[in-house]
Amino acid sequence: MPEKYVIGIDIGGTNLRAALISGRGEVIRKIKEPSRVNVAESLQNAVESLFSDDVRGIGIGVAGLVDKKKGVVLCSPNIHDIEGVKFKESLGKQFPVPVLVENDANAAAFGEKWIGAGKEFNSFVLLTLGTGIGSGIIYKGMLADCAAEIGHMSINADGEKCPCGNYGCLELYAAANAIHSKVVSALEKGSESLLRECCNGNIYKITAEDIYKHAIEGDNLAREALKEAGRYLGIGFANIINIISPEAIILTGGLIGAWNIYVQEAVKEASRRSFKALFDKVKIIPSLLGDDAGMIGAAGLVFSAQAGIEKKAT
Repeated sequence: MPEKYVIGIDIGGTNLRAALISGRGEVIRKIKEPSRVNVAESLQNAVESLFSDDVRGIGIGVAGLVDKKKGVVLCSPNIHDIEGVKFKESLGKQFPVPVLVENDANAAAFGEKWIGAGKEFNSFVLLTLGTGIGSGIIYKGMLADCAAEIGHMSINADGEKCPCGNYGCLELYAAANAIHSKVVSALEKGSESLLRECCNGNIYKITAEDIYKHAIEGDNLAREALKEAGRYLGIGFANIINIISPEAIILTGGLIGAWNIYVQEAVKEASRRSFKALFDKVKIIPSLLGDDAGMIGAAGLVFSAQAGIEKKAT
């Protein structure tokens, strides 16, 4: 009997990643499509490229609040173009397999629990640290059925307004956009930094990678921007630890490349703000699946749902 596969998809603000995933979580084939211009077209191209008679489902992870029953994105603060898109309905008409839609960080958390860094933990929180901050929660071995929008918890009651409509959200202070904004603002005001030499002098093109590179070379502005964002991230860690008391916090996303400044600062801040008994038992570790976590997790959720259906049928 031929092996069955699921197409796992992760829709981001810049790229759409898709892969053919086996029932053991193996990535058989992987492709990447730009998503900035037309998400629906990129999604269509990806699925057509990967689809075959051996595909038994399609799992989609997408940033934002999701109506899982209808397969519609209700709100996506960082990718407004996908709001209201009926992924489940449109793909269901074209491909004769079940379609599942889930928040991308929830999908990534499931992936880490299935075959990644979360396999040995009964409860953990996954944070995706990039342009924004996404999150997923595994509780008592299961994906928690909740919004888990930790990136949009208020950590500054009088803070600036977030695209989500709230004020003082964690991601406004701890994500890549926050680090970039702090650096650019300081350079505009005349701060001394070797970052001025980046991008042929165009300070608005400076990336988080540029900032980290200069930070490890000792640039004060770059180091302070990463440390300040790390302190705010540590406040988020402390809130998670004090409320959920997970066994682990698993980190993924581009910013974990700055682990020895940004994440270490967050860990120090969390140690000051958390209950010691709770902080001492939590492990703060990197993801094993990296950028593939969302795709693998989205596919795994389809396999899990179908296994549940088959179990009920017997």
